[in-house]
Amino acid sequence: MRPIKTELGQTAFKERSPLISSKQRATFIIVDGKKSIDEILVAMAGMGVKREDIDYLVEQGFLAIPAPAVTAASPEPAPARAPADAPASAPVAQSADASPRPVSDRTPQQRYQDAKPIATKLSASLGLRGFMLNLSVESAAGYDDLLKLLPKLQEALGTKACRELEQALKG
Repeated sequence: MRPIKTELGQTAFKERSPLISSKQRATFIIVDGKKSIDEILVAMAGMGVKREDIDYLVEQGFLAIPAPAVTAASPEPAPARAPADAPASAPVAQSADASPRPVSDRTPQQRYQDAKPIATKLSASLGLRGFMLNLSVESAAGYDDLLKLLPKLQEALGTKACRELEQALKG
């Protein structure tokens, strides 16, 4: 099971809700939708984080455990999972005005979950000169927030460096 952050959790985190303890805040930060609960517990063991802390965040609605996209009974799980696992290679159709439009049926929440770690890595690579941009990326609470930051990241790093992020957001 791989927990993901919810909009409620993002808001509570950003507003420093008293419902989230300091060790739960630290745990919330490393949740990226890719790490399993066991991996999170191993990473946070030094802070004394226990399974109950993650369960609490789920019970409060700050984290969610999404249902698996493919069940064991599915005859061909790989094709069903390919778009979610490889957002950078998702096809993009060209409209008459030559602007890319997404072909993928991923939800904004899925796009956000894919793009957030990429945007964080890119903004962190700027070091001190990108400190404010890094803070903006870290506080982005959803898909729309990250989409608004894309032009700023492209300006700071170049469009080539931001292709993977753009594909995760738009593809």
